[in-house]
Amino acid sequence: MKNIKKYIPITLIFTPFVALAVENIPGLINLFMNILDYTIALLIALALVTFLWGVIKYITAGGNEEKRGEARNAMIWGIVGLFVMVAVWGFVWLLLNTFDLETGSPPAPALSY
Repeated sequence: MKNIKKYIPITLIFTPFVALAVENIPGLINLFMNILDYTIALLIALALVTFLWGVIKYITAGGNEEKRGEARNAMIWGIVGLFVMVAVWGFVWLLLNTFDLETGSPPAPALSY
């Protein structure tokens, strides 16, 4: 009960902001989807850079087995990252097409007189 009393003033302060956000939920969803799109592209690029960095380190390692092992690990983690991101992307595409889900906003209802 003591912990709940601490959060009552914070809740009362932020309640108007939550009420205003309810009016703009589609805008917030679109903003979240745009951020998610850029994040996915960034993660795929990061996995590709990790793999390529591992390849470069592997080539320049020469005969040093310790450096080659570190480079091999970087390449493996880059491939794992690429596989996971592309697999999730493909799974989402499969679900969207299998269940014929709309990716845009639903159409507005037609008015008939």
